[in-house]
Amino acid sequence: MEDLYQEIILDHYRNPQGRGLREPFEAQVHHVNPTCGDEIDLRVHVEERNGVPTVADISYEGQGCSISQASASVMYDSLVGLSAEEALASLGRFQHMIQSRGQEAGDEETMGDAVAFAGVAKYPARVKCALLPWMAWKDALARATEGAEHD
Repeated sequence: MEDLYQEIILDHYRNPQGRGLREPFEAQVHHVNPTCGDEIDLRVHVEERNGVPTVADISYEGQGCSISQASASVMYDSLVGLSAEEALASLGRFQHMIQSRGQEAGDEETMGDAVAFAGVAKYPARVKCALLPWMAWKDALARATEGAEHD
């Protein structure tokens, strides 16, 4: 199973989904992993669908290791199209798994390709790499929805 997960990560690294900064967007952030120097510029576009804030697009550019770049691609696949609430729940599942030091395998049914990063949790130095795009997205979502919460 670990070989399959490594293959999923390498596939997302070689064939990134969502890569390339696009418009429209409501918020853009720049995050850096100071430990290794990985970087990401990320934009989020949120639309109201039936009165519910929905992640309409995530676009990004970045440089870094295969883990951080593949994680951005998996994040794009996992979150675009979800309501902001569902997307934050997905982030919570990913974060719980990746910070479990290998104790939490994740649920493929609810996490899709993101479960491929379960093995990364065993390497504390790599956890920040995998979390970099997800934390950037969370920051961008907060900025994008700030005004909507006060309407």
